[in-house]
Amino acid sequence: MTAQYSRRDILCRQALGFGGVALATLLADDRATGAPPEVAAAGTSFDLLPRVPAGPPRAKAMISLFMHGGPSHMDLLDPRPELTKYSGTDYQGEITYSFVNRASRRLMGSPWRFRPHGQCGTEVSELLPHTAEIVDDLCVIRSMHTGFNGHEVSIRYLNAGIPAVTGRPALGSWVSYALGTENQNLPAYMVLTDPGGHPVDGVLNWSSGWMPAMFQGTVLRPQEPRILNLAPPAHLAGIPQRQNLNLLSSLNRLHQRKYPGETDLEARIASYELAARMQVAAAEALDLSQETQATRQMYGLDQDATREYGTRCLIARRLVERGVRFVQLFLGGQPWDNHRSIRSELPAVCRRTDQPSAALVKDLKQRGLLDTTIVHWGGEIGRLPVTENHGNPQESGRDHNGQGFSMWLAGGGIRGGMTWGETDPLGHSAVVNRVTANDYQATLLHLFGCDHSKVTFLHNSRLQTLTDQRECRVVSEIIS
Repeated sequence: MTAQYSRRDILCRQALGFGGVALATLLADDRATGAPPEVAAAGTSFDLLPRVPAGPPRAKAMISLFMHGGPSHMDLLDPRPELTKYSGTDYQGEITYSFVNRASRRLMGSPWRFRPHGQCGTEVSELLPHTAEIVDDLCVIRSMHTGFNGHEVSIRYLNAGIPAVTGRPALGSWVSYALGTENQNLPAYMVLTDPGGHPVDGVLNWSSGWMPAMFQGTVLRPQEPRILNLAPPAHLAGIPQRQNLNLLSSLNRLHQRKYPGETDLEARIASYELAARMQVAAAEALDLSQETQATRQMYGLDQDATREYGTRCLIARRLVERGVRFVQLFLGGQPWDNHRSIRSELPAVCRRTDQPSAALVKDLKQRGLLDTTIVHWGGEIGRLPVTENHGNPQESGRDHNGQGFSMWLAGGGIRGGMTWGETDPLGHSAVVNRVTANDYQATLLHLFGCDHSKVTFLHNSRLQTLTDQRECRVVSEIIS
């Protein structure tokens, strides 16, 4: 070994391709000093071994179908007959606009009809015919509230616990940190990105923040191959690869002994080892040729409109089926951000996502996985009841609204066939049983058997939590 190569040079030169699986993880620069209580008590370093939560868990895994951009709740999941009644008149209350010069005060009733479905009778818009088929498994929350109308601030609040603060661990990172993963051959937290690009804030949406890098989301590409360089070149496979891995491991362990407690190095070592194991496990998990034709059709893989999103939903099911703890699907290009032309844009994004989202719930249920898997559908904000670009009815849309909006949850201990909370008669603000982002997070952690106030991480000499010790509660009424 010549003196001109540093340890970092060796790591970079000897990655053999498969290291690209966790490139973002390997480049992260974390300075964390905490550990889950059970890990700290044992005196061990950070890892992703499965951990038993303090309380009885209802859920083992979660799939978040994050509908970035702000789905229009009064057009999809929250029927507001008063809004229809007064459509075309001026709103008499106070509204906080995001775009003051573009939004009006003129109310706009939904152009789409609602009707009750299932044994529970939950009313759903005609734009969501497939969601209507699964309402008996859903809890539709109609009183979500961030209090902010912007995309960035609200997505940070829902996904990382504090509005307007960047650099915090994402929800999936907290879940992985608290519980580890049941499959050591796949990442604990996986993200399926969209061909249209990343959501606002980009990779920060699945960052581990100041936690060790091993807890951040591993990204699958939006097209094939989903993971680049998963297998080494043929001439380096087998014994040569093993020899190089052993060399990397020995160098890393020497450095680790010299600098104990350097968690970013621990994460690098773990990621290299995981990348090697993923060569077989990930390829098998992503192989949809094993699925039946009936399953593929259920997800809409035989249709142009639903094929892309349906493929990702099916991959999500295969991942949690194999022990992945947290899977997140994002939409790029903000297709729900319907500032204009809502009469054409909203039906288009519903056609793309409705069938695959419902198929995911159906598929998990028929495989016996829904009882232990939480499925989340929703965005970071909703829309206002007044029009934007209202000069031409065909071009009118709706502005941002974080004061009240809807999402749905299914599985993992969630009570199905119910609605929770209400917005005011015109759909502007959550006025009955308001659910904040922190309430939502506290409830999710409770379903995983964790107390949101006790899953802590020491950073900057302060015990941090997902909810930042803010006032919130577990919404026990929606738990079965």
